[in-house]
Amino acid sequence: MKHKFYIYIVLSCLLFASGFQTLTAQITTSFTEIKGRIIDEQSKNDLVFADIIIKDTNIGTITNSDGMFAIKVPDSLINKTLVITHLGYQKKEIKISSFENDSKITLTPAITTLKEIEVTTFKDAEALLRLTLKNRSTVYNNNNTLMTAFYRETIKKRNKNASLAEAVVHIHKQPYSNSKDDAIDLIKSRKKTDYSRLDTLAIKLQGGPFSNLYTDIIKYPEFIFTNEAIPLYQFSFDKSTRINNNLVYVINFKQKPNINEPLYYGKLYIDAETLALTNAVYSLNVTNRELSSRMYIRKKPNRVEVYPTEATYRVNYRTKNGKWHYAYSNILLTFKVNWKGKLFNSVYTLNSEMAVTDWEILDSKLDRKKEQTIKPTTILTEEASGFSDPEFWGEYNIIEPEKSIESAIEKIKKQLKKDENI
Repeated sequence: MKHKFYIYIVLSCLLFASGFQTLTAQITTSFTEIKGRIIDEQSKNDLVFADIIIKDTNIGTITNSDGMFAIKVPDSLINKTLVITHLGYQKKEIKISSFENDSKITLTPAITTLKEIEVTTFKDAEALLRLTLKNRSTVYNNNNTLMTAFYRETIKKRNKNASLAEAVVHIHKQPYSNSKDDAIDLIKSRKKTDYSRLDTLAIKLQGGPFSNLYTDIIKYPEFIFTNEAIPLYQFSFDKSTRINNNLVYVINFKQKPNINEPLYYGKLYIDAETLALTNAVYSLNVTNRELSSRMYIRKKPNRVEVYPTEATYRVNYRTKNGKWHYAYSNILLTFKVNWKGKLFNSVYTLNSEMAVTDWEILDSKLDRKKEQTIKPTTILTEEASGFSDPEFWGEYNIIEPEKSIESAIEKIKKQLKKDENI
């Protein structure tokens, strides 16, 4: 089975980089930024991964780990409506013109009554998954599509941020009916790495935005559910849920007990009407240290032992005009690093997320610029630098940083100012 995520662990003595780089001119279209927080009506808990879309457009974003969101609305759309959805909750619509900034928005849990007949249509859960994969050319977007997306990648040692990288990218999304790979152009990017927190050890995620793009199970089933791999899993139905008041089947899956190769386990959420995958949350079985390490570690010093302790993935899809498309993905990888001869080990966490913030159907092939193209082998943190410009993103929508990352960015800005004064 193919694997798509590789880690480089190398000795490094790189210095701080200051300034920033942009690959396109700043966009000056007038817009209004609105911010809010999405919470559960009953528990008051923050709702992570809630979808926020401007109605009748392709402009959207997603809530962060604090339930916060920000979305930049072009002034021409100020009279539109915000549509807020979350798996397991009722949809909510709010007029943008009456929206109060920094307000708390409550979502009501959806009540689901699971009837026996709802799942007896299918022989078993595996049969439903196979039908979902088979139907990808009919229920998913089948046009050449140009997607604008925001990507963020963080590396932490223990609980402290050591590296931050962010980018706006263009995804050239191929139709789901063909086997051609998607392409990515880097539009704007910035980063900052504090190598002193890495103890001269640099951990790099090869692939950058491509790693998140490959979590699109429907477009890239070869990374998890090949025809050869499906029989290696156990599938079962879980309690159904709802999204936008539509019934959603939930499938649990895990590798069979007699399989030694590290495989995945998790949940698949499938729309009952269209049989489209709407969400997937899954993890790699990292019980076998040696085999799971081989799947991730591409390069490391000989005197270092490295193995994953957690590898979790999430992918969300959206629907418009009856067609589904990739919308968001999140990857969380945690590694333990043991140096020979050292008493204590180190724990590093790599987190990356990518959200589609706008998209359009392409009638013809886009004229791509060679200098903007990135490859699946690209290491983003080597391609960008700087957090010094507060207006860097212009009207591009981004994912609101979580509080800990926001704090780290502020420290990085202060360090940049010190560097500039030296």
